[in-house]
Amino acid sequence: MDLSSKSEYALLALLELSPHYASGEPLQIRQIASQQNIPDRYLEQLLATLRRAGLVKSQRGARGGYLLARDPWKITLYDVVSCIEGFEPQADPTQVSNTPEAQVIQGVWGEVRQAAEGVLHKYTLQDMVEKRNAQQQVDIMYYI
Repeated sequence: MDLSSKSEYALLALLELSPHYASGEPLQIRQIASQQNIPDRYLEQLLATLRRAGLVKSQRGARGGYLLARDPWKITLYDVVSCIEGFEPQADPTQVSNTPEAQVIQGVWGEVRQAAEGVLHKYTLQDMVEKRNAQQQVDIMYYI
């Protein structure tokens, strides 16, 4: 299972916005795009999707831009990925065949999906910011 580039870019943008949540300082698209190497137009579409889902809000004007709509510790990775990918938990997955082999495959795949969703529910944007900060400290120590 891979993370799509859409979800990865959305998470990068939200991680860029997270440290600015407390100050209420919005970031402009071009700032986020240049910091995270995301094409401006693509980021614009992603932020519009995240805004419709209530994960970010936009502020108009000369000092406008985007900011998180909720606390970073209240936004899970599941919230972001499900918003971008448009998936919801499947109650009754479609089966290609009803053979015992297909049932076994569907059962295992259901476990995989539950495990992935469990991890996505477990981590918040705040957790990711803390992991990033810890990684930056390790990188700094390595170069000293």
